[in-house]
Amino acid sequence: MNEKMPQGASHGNPQDGTSGVSQGASLGEPHNGTSDVPQDASHGKPQDGTSGVSQGVARDMPQDVTLGVSICGIDFKNPVIAASGTFGFGREYSSYFDIGKLGGISVKGLTLEPRQGNKPPRVAETPAGMLNSVGLQNPGIEAFIKSELPYLLKIKSKSGIMIIANAAGNTVDDYVEMARLLSETDIDAIELNVSCPNVKEGGISFGASEKSVSKVVGAVKRFCKKPLIVKLTPNVADIAAISRAARDAGADALSLINTLVGMKIDINSRRPVLKNNTGGLSGPAVMPIAVRMVWEAANAVDIPIIGMGGISSGEDAIEFLLVGAHAVMVGTASFIHPDACLGVISGIVDYMVRQGCTSLHDIIGKVEIW
Repeated sequence: MNEKMPQGASHGNPQDGTSGVSQGASLGEPHNGTSDVPQDASHGKPQDGTSGVSQGVARDMPQDVTLGVSICGIDFKNPVIAASGTFGFGREYSSYFDIGKLGGISVKGLTLEPRQGNKPPRVAETPAGMLNSVGLQNPGIEAFIKSELPYLLKIKSKSGIMIIANAAGNTVDDYVEMARLLSETDIDAIELNVSCPNVKEGGISFGASEKSVSKVVGAVKRFCKKPLIVKLTPNVADIAAISRAARDAGADALSLINTLVGMKIDINSRRPVLKNNTGGLSGPAVMPIAVRMVWEAANAVDIPIIGMGGISSGEDAIEFLLVGAHAVMVGTASFIHPDACLGVISGIVDYMVRQGCTSLHDIIGKVEIW
């Protein structure tokens, strides 16, 4: 698959109006049953073995430009982090590019016990994006600590990349136990995924109300020895209020947005395309919503924010930084081009050089609202 991701105002959406997500099998179900990341060579890698992203080659950093940023005591060498759920445990992408060049990796969502996820079909293409209902398929937290974390720590020792563990649970006790276990490891931070359903409250998302956010974050904070990043759902009426609830309960930083709930119908079978009926929408289509929510959250709280949602270029990332994000996460774009994160880093540098910026502090929160 040799097509290049279109650049410019289209935010990754092809000029002909078709979806920005590749049309082939690269967005299909995992081939080995262990990861949401497609495993075959069609996964954005050209036949000649070169990168599928024309701008993804890391270039020399201009001497007067620095990309480092500190978030809740963690020093990231650059602000680009691979988003949870789209990058596996890093190992899956290491044959495509040097993952040590990233600022950080947020590993795929972890649960206390191994989880097989939802029944297929659980991934579907949409205009300028994709729907997924993978269902947090993962090997469980113990398997991560024993089998996956050592590999990531080896990469970190050579490159300085930061490791974030994404924790998901069905009860407050689940979250607390995972925080306790992860706090005894050498990860750098815990990202609390509060988009999960609370089975003791009728299945409503933990992130759906100020009360439930406060309860789970407060409980986890008492046992968490690592910086705590709370990942917020966009499926709420007032993201500013939710942000304040997370901060007041002890969040050290916020990450947003998670996916928006969506649905796609096969008009011939008259059934939902996803076996789960609904799924999470991601990709360029959600970016304007994500930028707006990051802006609202940044104006509501004084803790660092990591922005995400549809980022596929350096220019996209700059939008998030301008409205107040301290760093960004790149997700769906990595399904199209495995080294998309490198293109985002290079694009940020290009912008800084053009604008005469020497550090991210010249950009973060510098939007001029009408």
